[in-house]
Amino acid sequence: MRALNISIVGATGAVGAELIRLLEVSRIPVNRLRLLASHNSAGRQVRFRDQICFVEALDQIGDLETDIAFLCAGSALSAEWGPRFAAQGALVIDNSSTFRMNPDVLLVVPQVNPSVLSDRPRRGIVANPNCSTIQLVRALRPLATALDVYQIIVTTYQAASGVGRMGIDELRNGTRAALEGSPAPPAARFPVPLPFNVIPQVGDIDSEGVTLEELKLAQEARKILAMPDLRLTSTCVRVPVENGHSEAVYIEFEKPVRLEQIHELLAKEAGVRLYADGIRDGYPTPRFLANPEDVHVGRVRVNPENPRGLWLWVVADNLQVGAALNALLIAQLAIANSVIGEK
Repeated sequence: MRALNISIVGATGAVGAELIRLLEVSRIPVNRLRLLASHNSAGRQVRFRDQICFVEALDQIGDLETDIAFLCAGSALSAEWGPRFAAQGALVIDNSSTFRMNPDVLLVVPQVNPSVLSDRPRRGIVANPNCSTIQLVRALRPLATALDVYQIIVTTYQAASGVGRMGIDELRNGTRAALEGSPAPPAARFPVPLPFNVIPQVGDIDSEGVTLEELKLAQEARKILAMPDLRLTSTCVRVPVENGHSEAVYIEFEKPVRLEQIHELLAKEAGVRLYADGIRDGYPTPRFLANPEDVHVGRVRVNPENPRGLWLWVVADNLQVGAALNALLIAQLAIANSVIGEK
């Protein structure tokens, strides 16, 4: 295929930087890579495939023509720039929550619902799901396909990098201050200081006590799995981990399940690593993941009090699986389906 022009908005952020790294080692032929960010980042140099790319200020560019535009800079910029890039013929792959629940915008996890991207999206925009949602639906897909699900209850344990590079910096600086006995820096990205703490709030809390992240998890899972009536509830928690989200997932099925049956379904799922024997294989933790491109599933067990209930422990690299890698896989799927370049 022809070499593509690719633009990355938010190129100097945590997800943007990870996307550049993954794109560099991918097989996607790149004619021009355009890195776009704020004024503060303009002029930075980034090496990409033996070339030096200079970061440009987004609001100073005049030419928006590109084949693929990855948006990794937050909802406000996505709302403004997504339609503008799409109007110039680009396929926009947006990492924010701006378009996810829009019925006219595809919400895609290529391992779960690839068929929805068989043609160019009507608006020219594809939404990348929430990081917690991606790892959840990738682990759920083989089970929800083969078995009838009654309800799902999830507790997430989400890393500081879920709010970007500033979240990592805030965790590091606050931890250093706590160890040195210095006053804690004011929390900017979290409701209260995160170091040595656990915060049962990810996103704003509505009048009913539900956070935005908890709403996203349920709504997005239903859309991706094409299960509009799926019963799913969650508590989303921020933990003092730099990178890597974990989830305790309880699935109740309509009928009793056997552990051997669950092992077989998960073991066959591409991109899912199953830790079937907790004694020999151990279990996944966010700090030590053998392959950051996989979804890691351990502590698999049938509820001894209810044979219809199943527990899973699901861990994934939220910057890769939960953001940059999924965005890149969407681009590869669009290329394979000849969606790029159509208007």
